[in-house]
Amino acid sequence: MKIYVVYDSEGGHTEALARSIAEGAKQVERAEVWLHHVRDADIYELAQMDAIIWGCPGHFGTISAGLKAWIDRLGYLWAKGKLVGKVGAVFCTTATVHGGIEATMLNLITPMFHHGMIVVGLPGNIPENALYGSYYGVGVTCPVEPSPDDPPNLPTENDLALGRALGHRVAEITKKLTANS
Repeated sequence: MKIYVVYDSEGGHTEALARSIAEGAKQVERAEVWLHHVRDADIYELAQMDAIIWGCPGHFGTISAGLKAWIDRLGYLWAKGKLVGKVGAVFCTTATVHGGIEATMLNLITPMFHHGMIVVGLPGNIPENALYGSYYGVGVTCPVEPSPDDPPNLPTENDLALGRALGHRVAEITKKLTANS
């Protein structure tokens, strides 16, 4: 079972979350996980995947330019129906509370629906999600550092736990869907 995690990250915040998602997916038997920054991700590899998880920093309530440009290159795969039936999930980070986390995730989910993917969110029965999360995927706030010279305010352990939970959930659902493959 092949799971592709692709992310855009500028200050390391979203990359840390992406790594936790990949870690959670790897905990499931049979899961092979690819983790790529968007600049290194190959859209043509997606056709061989069983699940695709993508995420980025939220920019004013929408997708970062780097990931958006990558998604916009998926037209060939859409035209050929290459992503139909694949499991999909999303994640994002923002710098401020109410900085557009859910709007960004909804914008990330929309192309998945256009491709005919099966979108997986995160349910409320996960303790960290009930307190800190969203049902659309994983969205976390990493406050802006007071100075550019300060170390980054990376995701907290609760944030990373949500990432691992999403990766694990996607892998478990993908495992069920590919059991007879």
